[in-house]
Amino acid sequence: MTEIKYCEGCGVPLQTEEPKKTGYIPSSALENKPHICQRCFRIKNYNEVIPIEIDENEFVQILNQIGKTDSIVVQVVDLFDIDGTFIDGLPRFIGSNPFIMVANKIDLFPKSVIQDRIKNWLKKYAHEHGLHPEEVFLISAEKKIGLDPVIHYLQQWNGKKDIYVVGATNVGKSSFINQMIRHFGEKEVSLTTSRFPGTTLNAVHIPMKKNRNMIDTPGIVNKNRFNEWVNPETLKLITPRKTVKPKVFQLYEEQTLFIGGLARIDKKGKTDNSLVCHFSNEIEIHRTKTSNADELYQNHVGELLSPPSKEEAEQLPKWVKHQFTIPAGQKVDIVISGLGWIAISGDRTSVDVFSPKGIGIHLRDALV
Repeated sequence: MTEIKYCEGCGVPLQTEEPKKTGYIPSSALENKPHICQRCFRIKNYNEVIPIEIDENEFVQILNQIGKTDSIVVQVVDLFDIDGTFIDGLPRFIGSNPFIMVANKIDLFPKSVIQDRIKNWLKKYAHEHGLHPEEVFLISAEKKIGLDPVIHYLQQWNGKKDIYVVGATNVGKSSFINQMIRHFGEKEVSLTTSRFPGTTLNAVHIPMKKNRNMIDTPGIVNKNRFNEWVNPETLKLITPRKTVKPKVFQLYEEQTLFIGGLARIDKKGKTDNSLVCHFSNEIEIHRTKTSNADELYQNHVGELLSPPSKEEAEQLPKWVKHQFTIPAGQKVDIVISGLGWIAISGDRTSVDVFSPKGIGIHLRDALV
């Protein structure tokens, strides 16, 4: 029977097969001592956090402990996928601890966007989900934009409270923590174990002043986002890396928009509507007659309609239809989780949205 080795930094069982899972250590590193997982190694030696993934049940066990601590909670969300990266149920977990929201990837929005409007939108969104953030910050962790106000806010708690950082996968949580470590972390990082009851997963504590810690929690996987369905090559294409250039279409009676080969919007009725598409610049958007849409998809998915490739399209779940009524004179967003959104305005109309089964699609008040 193989002896189970544990990470001496965070206490999690070590494994050599899955780099994105907890406890990963390269096989060659098992010959060295102390035995520490790759995540702890990067923090200890480079002051860098690498992301790992866990399922919802393990994540809930971590959240259950936060309300019992004397902490401040930082939720990192992806501004380009707010609905897919917001953690539902967070209010019942954080207890009376103060809470702030850090919305990442503001660099993807044009400079003309009014940031106060986005902040107000996020506060309203949080209130609707039972959360009342003390502050909302718009940042780009990768581009180091908007970090000073967050640092200034958290500085008042350094040495007074632990700081829990929570978020879904691919929101930039690790990039954010890495920036915070460079400001708050002690020069000599010594990891401590924090094993929560009922799970082998450990959160990693990054020491700050007076025995207080910044606590990195693994990213929760949200299965209704495209991020969890497509292959790595497609994920690179649908995840914006540069400022998104909105594409505007006038859609008339019985016309269809294809968002690559990943989604389709059919407009019904004799109405005049403007659609502003907010998707990665790498995604091809194509307009056609609804009567031609099925044939176009069959003949051109993976080519004119890409991403994905034709082979990947065949492996994704079958498409399902979502029906929406768009109110007259009101600008709303049709959100496709993990992909982007379409702002639609004009006459009252009906639209059908098609996408693989399991992908979250819904309406919301316009973000911008």
